[in-house]
Amino acid sequence: MSRIGNKIITVPDGVQVKVEGSKVTVTGPKGTLEREIHENMGIELEGNQLKVVIKSNPEEPQNQSLHGTTRAILNNMIVGVTEGYTRELQINGVGYRAAKQGNNLNLTLGYSHPVIFDAPAGITFDVPNPNTIIVKGIDKELVGQTAANIRTKRPPEVYRGKGIKYAEEVIRRKEGKTGK
Repeated sequence: MSRIGNKIITVPDGVQVKVEGSKVTVTGPKGTLEREIHENMGIELEGNQLKVVIKSNPEEPQNQSLHGTTRAILNNMIVGVTEGYTRELQINGVGYRAAKQGNNLNLTLGYSHPVIFDAPAGITFDVPNPNTIIVKGIDKELVGQTAANIRTKRPPEVYRGKGIKYAEEVIRRKEGKTGK
C-alpha cells in the first residue's frame, strides 16, 4: 500500500471540495480548480478531511501507484487555491533581459527578434528586475510547465553559462578547448 496515499488531507477553512463521480472541484480564496481522477480511485469526504481509497483490486500495481499520485494531486489543488505556486527563473547573458508587456513577456535573448511569450489562462508573470522572471498561478502543473516552456526559449549552455535557468538550478560548467 502507498504510505502517501493513506495520509488524510485536512481541508482548511475557506476551501470547499466537491466530488461528483470522478470529477473533483476545489474552490478557495485564490480560485477554482477542477480535475478528473482515475475511475479506480474514490474520494471520501468526512467533515473537513479527505481520504483517497482504492475502489477495485487494491493489490494491482497500477492502482497502488495511482493511490499516492491521486492524493498528491488533491493536496496540490488545495494548497494552490489557498497559497498559490511560484517558480523563479533567472536570465544570464550580456544583453539578455525580460520585460512585461501587459500579460505577456517580451524576452530579448540574443536572437535577431524579440521573443514574445503569451501567458496561459491562470498564469501571471512578475518581472522584479530585467534578469528575473517569476511565474505565479494556482495550478502547480501549469506553473511548472509554463516555466519549462520559457526555459526552452534559451536553455543554459555549459561553456559560458548564458541562457534561462531556474533560480535553484546549478549549471555545471565545462572548461572548453585549450590551445597547445
